[in-house]
Amino acid sequence: MTGNAAALSMTQAISFGRSGLADPVPDLKWHEGWRDRLAHLDLAPDLGDDIGSRTWWRGLATLALLCTGAILTFPGVQPLQAGGAPALDAADFNEARAQMIVPLALGGDTGRHMAATDAVRPLTQTPERPQIELTATLGSGDSFARLLERSGVGSADARALASQVSAAVPLADIAPGTRIDLILGRRAARTMPRPVDALAMRARFDLRIEMERMNGQLVMRRIPIAVDATPLRIRGRVGDSLYRSARAAGAPPEAIQAYLRVIGKQISVASDVRAGDEYDIIVDYRRAETGESEVGKLLYAGLVRGGKQKLSMVEWTVDGRLQWFEASGAGETRGGMVRPSNGRQTSGFGMRRHPILGYKRMHSGVDYGGGYGAPIYAVTDGIVTIAGRHGGYGNFVKLTHGGGMGTGYGHMSRIAVRPGQRVSAGQVIGYIGSTGLSTGPHLHFEVYRNGVAVNPASVSFVTRARLEGKALADFRARIRQLTSVTPGAALTPVAAKQAAGPKLGSLSDVASKRVGGGI
Repeated sequence: MTGNAAALSMTQAISFGRSGLADPVPDLKWHEGWRDRLAHLDLAPDLGDDIGSRTWWRGLATLALLCTGAILTFPGVQPLQAGGAPALDAADFNEARAQMIVPLALGGDTGRHMAATDAVRPLTQTPERPQIELTATLGSGDSFARLLERSGVGSADARALASQVSAAVPLADIAPGTRIDLILGRRAARTMPRPVDALAMRARFDLRIEMERMNGQLVMRRIPIAVDATPLRIRGRVGDSLYRSARAAGAPPEAIQAYLRVIGKQISVASDVRAGDEYDIIVDYRRAETGESEVGKLLYAGLVRGGKQKLSMVEWTVDGRLQWFEASGAGETRGGMVRPSNGRQTSGFGMRRHPILGYKRMHSGVDYGGGYGAPIYAVTDGIVTIAGRHGGYGNFVKLTHGGGMGTGYGHMSRIAVRPGQRVSAGQVIGYIGSTGLSTGPHLHFEVYRNGVAVNPASVSFVTRARLEGKALADFRARIRQLTSVTPGAALTPVAAKQAAGPKLGSLSDVASKRVGGGI
């Protein structure tokens, strides 16, 4: 108690009997009092609580009584009997089961075979199929005649067929992987190869050949396939990713990779290409009337910014070498020099005592040691102006590289170029020797600027091809031709061509006629 307040517990407020239940009201009748007591009686108490009490033992007795009653009244498990008489007796069922497909788990005793009886007579020989239909594939490095021989055609017939096909298309033009459909006919004897009754193949992308035996001779039919060679032009906005945008527009992965390599030599793809720019890709493309298509190499790489061409690149051949040129006619930039020899440097540029003359004089180049006959390389692209004996240099080669630059190579044992010849970087132009004023095999290498020898270590050539005159006009005409192609023009339907030769029908028609005895 705190203060003047009084607190009563629940047992003090409500009196309970010895059972813990509230005492019944004294004025109730006897049956009403028992009904009230039974209503408050807990027959299923928590057996985990108050263990050992009267309430707990009462709950345990209830549980035992219920379990005993469930066990005594359990009806048991009996199999259900299927009603009705079997449709087949035992003998008929076994006979039918022999023709069934029964899983191995059920015995696997199906497919019963009957033993031979006296009514069975053995055949003297197995009958042959009247014809064989097969498909052969031409492998890489394989020949047309060998393919036919492996398919069962006689060597003489295979050579004759190859000669007949070569009249329509060179056998070298038949690409590896070409499928050849064959129908081999009935042979006269088992020891003889089967004759070819029909042949069909896609000889080229634009030609199909069908052959059928008529009156003992194979008749050929050339079926030209219309092919549209309009280049495929794809344009679109760069957006978040040039590659993903171009792929979504239908550009082949190889063409996109080639496009990125080409423009990557002019600008930085990562930093210079903006999301608002437009890519312009043109690739070599051929479509056949039958639906097949072939994607070739990249023909044009362009980049448009703000409606104006930022890049316009086309591949062009100059002096027998393919390279990419800008619309202005400027080609690829090639920098640096190739080492003229694999030997180590034995003497540098500057004043030195000459080993033969015995006095100091200017050494206008760099010497490289090396074994006799070791190759000498052109350090960069150029044109041979001198190739022969040249005073104290012995066998000497001089190259001009444009822009007033030139290089010289002395003391060669043998020269491998001629005056006026165009050479490329890394090309062998001669071999190390000891001709001229030389005490042993080595290469004397010089670099000239406007005809004056300079230190080779101070020079790093950068060459760039440039188109001029008629070559530049032809180049720009090619750009106009390519950029005049409408995007998607290569996807229009292709008109069919008229077949040359007698109409033979398809290979399946030939097979059906032969089976039915029509041919």
